[in-house]
Amino acid sequence: MKKVLKGGTVVGGSGSVRADVLIDGEKVAAVGTGEEMERLADEDTQIVDVEGCLLFPGFIDAHTHFDLHVAGTVTADDFATGTRAAVRGGTTTIVDFGTQYEGESLADGLRNWHEKADGKCSCDYGFHMSISDWNPSVSRELDDMMEAGITSFKLYMTYDTQVDDETIFEILRRLKEVGGITGVHCENSGMIAALQAEAKAAGRMGVESHPATRPAAAEAEAIDRLLRLAEVVDIPVIVVHLTCREGYDVIMEARRRGQKVYAETCPQYLLMDDSLYGLAGMEGAKYVCAPPLRKQEDSACLWKALADGTIQTVSTDHCSFTTEQKALGKDDFTKIPGGMPGVETRGTLLYTYGVDAGRITKEKMCQLLSENPAKLYGMYPAKGAIAPGSDADIVVMRTGVEDMVTAADQVQNVDYAPFEGRKLTARIESVFLRGTQVVKDHQVVVEKAGKFVKRGRYAL
Repeated sequence: MKKVLKGGTVVGGSGSVRADVLIDGEKVAAVGTGEEMERLADEDTQIVDVEGCLLFPGFIDAHTHFDLHVAGTVTADDFATGTRAAVRGGTTTIVDFGTQYEGESLADGLRNWHEKADGKCSCDYGFHMSISDWNPSVSRELDDMMEAGITSFKLYMTYDTQVDDETIFEILRRLKEVGGITGVHCENSGMIAALQAEAKAAGRMGVESHPATRPAAAEAEAIDRLLRLAEVVDIPVIVVHLTCREGYDVIMEARRRGQKVYAETCPQYLLMDDSLYGLAGMEGAKYVCAPPLRKQEDSACLWKALADGTIQTVSTDHCSFTTEQKALGKDDFTKIPGGMPGVETRGTLLYTYGVDAGRITKEKMCQLLSENPAKLYGMYPAKGAIAPGSDADIVVMRTGVEDMVTAADQVQNVDYAPFEGRKLTARIESVFLRGTQVVKDHQVVVEKAGKFVKRGRYAL
């Protein structure tokens, strides 16, 4: 059945226009005036009233961690609950991190993640592959991964899955050959380990030691090291979850040298600061993530970078744990599971505190959440645009509302909301996933309709 979304404003990265959208099956058939739609529609066409709403291309979250075993537990959200929350928040495609653990092939890791996700997702989904055990066999597998639509990879410079500089260099060389790209978690693991050992020896075991032992310098140094390796290989890289001015300055210096460097940040680094780690008891543990929250001046730098285009995407790094799980670190801050939920509120937070606050335009928001990630992760123009031939992934956003973030209202499988009490001036009223209305009146009405997305090469 055909559908016409009537009366809205279609938002694109380069401009917005008041127009109707004709959906035919899973695709956008036309964008135009009411007269054009009447000519193209038939007697069975369903009219959907979106008067006064903004129509964004479905949001893409290229940084989620669902059903991930980490820190002696497993994330609170699996692919069923996580993608249900994501689509309610306007995200129609996620790219999660499949992980190759020690002794596994990349094919093993990919198979494991398909088993976790297939048949459970309420939005479309793809995978990056995290490489932790590099050897000649794994190197040969990169061709197979590219053929399978796994065209982006993840490297860690800290944690148990970290790889050393020599390995990073070899992987970058190989990715240049096959046309892949990597996103990298940049923190200096040696500096962090030494600072954590010092804190423990001094009996400083509380939450406040988390930011103290993962300083901005650890992030900036690792970014610089990564970019020097990439400079020699002559390959673009992605710095994920950028948090601080020091790291931003390193990226800008590399760009002045002529390097292509992509950068991502997250709502928590835009809207929170490290004062939250000083909250009483284990309250601050809710906000433990890595890299940690920084200073307000760092957030100001990130907002400016979003506005001028020097940060290209805003993802969530959704990695949720309940308060009970967070309490695993009540006696040792290094045992607090790191991460927080974010998929359900990303779009409305960015509109409220970005667009409505005058920090960015709605067109820039479209670039950050839809267009740029679609291009960077090989899904454009099927994803990331409302245009004839594109997938009919459409977010209907009502603005000028008075709403609030509350844990009681959320569907993600967590017993707290990091942004509890924050006012919102936007609401996701409806979401269409490849032409099917999966969210109506801000409620998920169709679940598990997601499909695996076989992605192409980066093109941003």
